[in-house]
Amino acid sequence: MGTRKFIFKKIIEITIIFFVILTLLFFLFRLSPGSPISKMVDPGLTLEDQVLLIEQLGLDRPAFEQYIIYLKNFFTGNLGSSFHYGEAVSSIIMAKLPWTILLFSLSTILAAYAGIVLGKISAWNKGSALDNFLSISALICHTLFIPWFALLLLWVLGFKLGWFPLGGVLSPEIWITGSSIPLKILDVLHHMFLPLMTLFFIHLGSYLLLMRSSMLGVFKEDYIITARAKGLSEKVIRNKHAAKNAALPVLTSVGLSLAFSINGGALTEQVFTWPGIGRELIFAVSNNDYPLAQACFLLIAAVVLVANLIVDLLYAYMDPRITY
Repeated sequence: MGTRKFIFKKIIEITIIFFVILTLLFFLFRLSPGSPISKMVDPGLTLEDQVLLIEQLGLDRPAFEQYIIYLKNFFTGNLGSSFHYGEAVSSIIMAKLPWTILLFSLSTILAAYAGIVLGKISAWNKGSALDNFLSISALICHTLFIPWFALLLLWVLGFKLGWFPLGGVLSPEIWITGSSIPLKILDVLHHMFLPLMTLFFIHLGSYLLLMRSSMLGVFKEDYIITARAKGLSEKVIRNKHAAKNAALPVLTSVGLSLAFSINGGALTEQVFTWPGIGRELIFAVSNNDYPLAQACFLLIAAVVLVANLIVDLLYAYMDPRITY
């Protein structure tokens, strides 16, 4: 099968899976307990007014009819309006998405780079004190409970030492007064440091262990033995031959991590009050805001599906033995 046929086939599969997910999400939200208006109306609102509000939202219609209307709107790019905010869901998503992409993409890329380098060193020094130290440290990072670790950093570095802000992404006094662009960038980085470190250490452990395990497996391959027989230096064998192929499983993990980062790592965003998709998703689900919650989940699904396709293509690019 050629690459073009493979891509075409994958696109068809992705489209089918996406619409299956869309359908399941639509009906699951409407089968969930609770009413969306219970958290959005004035307690003093009369029963008649509540019924009128339900009719205006179209929630009085049969679920299948609501689904057909949703599909029609979806194909025109209309994801509906948030029950809580009263704004278009697409505008809310676009306002929150850049902050999630900034935080989680940067943390994933930094953790992946550090994990690959340290995993390579750990595998090359198997059984040494350095290998034991890196492996134990990676296990600790991998098993950290995210909310606890985030709150610990926030309490020590933010509250006790006062080195970093306790939440948010901006300092009003800097952005309102028309400060220079470099100062504004530094302000965002200052706010981002604690959530970035939280996600960095959480991801680092898994990447390091995965790279170490993959490297140890690659060392047994015939082409490594052949490279040694040719008289190549150990540094060249490690970096040019072993590491490139050993990084393939890590590449898959990174691709999926970047995809799932769109959900904002809800707990991290919640702890640091980072205004991303994950925090918005928690709010939407808690308040039965169907349109907003569905859009967040659909975004996650779409990115995960596309990321899988990209990872498959990168596999073939990095390893010539893989063909489609």
